[in-house]
Amino acid sequence: MNQLPHLYSVSVAASPEGSLRAFADHLPEIKVNAPVQFDGPGDQWSPEELLMAAAANCFVLSFRTVAGIAKLDWVSIECSSSGELDKVERSMVFTKMTNKVRLVVADPVSKSKAETLLRKAEAICIVSNSLSADKFLELEVLSK
Repeated sequence: MNQLPHLYSVSVAASPEGSLRAFADHLPEIKVNAPVQFDGPGDQWSPEELLMAAAANCFVLSFRTVAGIAKLDWVSIECSSSGELDKVERSMVFTKMTNKVRLVVADPVSKSKAETLLRKAEAICIVSNSLSADKFLELEVLSK
């Protein structure tokens, strides 16, 4: 890991109508628009979906790290992140975020260890730690 602090920069360009273009120097451009809930077209990534994608990706990468350190033999992981947007006082905020995780381990004996590591991954996830929403974790650990 590089020395902290880290800096991450993304730029967005737009015209009065249509999609936004989000880009970073080293990444392909993506098109972004409002979600259907905000009268958007619903056929492109929205900021809200990108936030949930960031949470799910961060969780899985955090798990990969702790599982590697703990030498857990695992086969696959799936994480679905969902967020509930609501009005609190005069602002709209994500009030609840749930990660539903399905992990397949190689050995049934390691299920307990896997659950511990999944909870540790949740605790160290940078994205979810940066959000004020209430966080929930639903786990399913299966063996191959």
